[in-house]
Order: sequence, then structure tokens, then C-alpha cells
Amino acid sequence: MADPRIIEVELDQDSIGWRSGDVDQERRVAIVDLIENNHFAPQRLYPDGYAGPFKLHLASAEGRLGLGLHRIDGSHLETLVLAMGRFRRLIRDYFALCDSYYRAIRQATAGQIETVDMARRAIHNEGAELLRERLEGKIDVDFNTARRLFTLICALHIRN
Repeated sequence: MADPRIIEVELDQDSIGWRSGDVDQERRVAIVDLIENNHFAPQRLYPDGYAGPFKLHLASAEGRLGLGLHRIDGSHLETLVLAMGRFRRLIRDYFALCDSYYRAIRQATAGQIETVDMARRAIHNEGAELLRERLEGKIDVDFNTARRLFTLICALHIRN
């Protein structure tokens, strides 16, 4: 029986650069939220008919994102590779806005915080839509799953 969802996420520790406490907290929340509620349905039919649930391993190397898909028992199904070129601007803008947001919550007015947060959410949404587009025909994900995955992709690409 099909169970198209992610039950575990692992980020490749060699891929993760420096991160602040705020970014690390955002990553932890994204993983918890993702596992709690997601739709993740690879479009490839596996020879044994396996259709979930999935363990996901995310890694970044040489400008590419690897999405390692594994069965519930941990055995490897496949690794999808996406070029990250189209994500670079969004990731850079997203973290610039996150930095502004974290500074704002410490010293700005409620209106200023809301303005920065709205811009941050807009970039986050744009990243989620781009991810859904890039996964089209490979993995079917809903919008909220794509948003949380975009957060994790950003966590792999932050640099000091």
C-alpha cells in the first residue's frame, strides 16, 4: 500500500556550513514540521512496487543538491540530483532577509518586523514554487512540503 510521505530527514553534516542559533532552530523546526505533515511521492515506479514511506538524505556538493531516497528499512532506492544554479539568488536573498528579520525582532517596531517577515515569506514561497517546478515529473510534493524542504536546502548552503 502506498504511503507517500517522508518519515525521517537527515542532512549531510559535511554539506552544512556555519550556522547561527537562529538558523539551526529554523532547521530543527522545519524537520519536525516536515515529518509531522508532508506529501512526498516519487513518480518513478520501483521494481518491487515500493511507494513509501521514505527516509530522505539531503546533501550538497559542487553546486548540486542530492536527494537520497531510502525505504523505511534504510535501503537505498535512488538519489535525485538537482543543479542549484536557479536557487542561488533565492537562497542568498532568503538569508539576507532572515538576518534582517532576526535583527528586527531584537530591536525594531512591530510594523518593521512585519514588513521584513512578509518579504522573507515571499522569498520562501518563491523558493518553494521553484523547488516544486524542479521536482515536477520526479517527485510530487505539496506546497507546504516544498516550503520546508526549501528551508532545509538553505541550511545546506549557508556560509559564514
